Amino acid sequence: MTEKEYPERTVRDFIWNIVEIHSQLEEIHKSWAQLLGISESQWLILMAIDELDEGRGVSGTAVANKLRIHPAFVTNQTKKLEKLGLLVRVTSPDDARFLEISLTQKALTDIANLSIKRQALNSTIFAELDEETLRYLNRRLSSIAKNSRLASQKLALGVL
Repeated sequence: MTEKEYPERTVRDFIWNIVEIHSQLEEIHKSWAQLLGISESQWLILMAIDELDEGRGVSGTAVANKLRIHPAFVTNQTKKLEKLGLLVRVTSPDDARFLEISLTQKALTDIANLSIKRQALNSTIFAELDEETLRYLNRRLSSIAKNSRLASQKLALGVL
């Protein structure tokens, strides 16, 4: 595979657009979190659990991997969220060393109550994109994310 060269200005513009999108999404996440009386990190943990749970609960490690954060931080925050009645942590029947985390009905209801606002927000964010274009963009961004992880690993190893 040959290496491609891209115009520096185009790459910088792309990176700054990603930085801007990230910044705006952080503000949006903070707003959702405030509506539930939790922190932005806790909101993201709830969203990751909601995304990953297929009915049996999800491990803290899976949540940490999804959010690219340390598992100990997830453990700390899920304990707080459990005290707030937003999730349940139960010992895994497969391995007693692990917990399976699930959203409570309260959390599901709170998230559902935000769904109309979230849909309106998504309509604003993606107003100029149809579903096919958004799928295409997701595939391209997924590829860039994968390649970014590889580049980061290469940089850390001194290969680049």
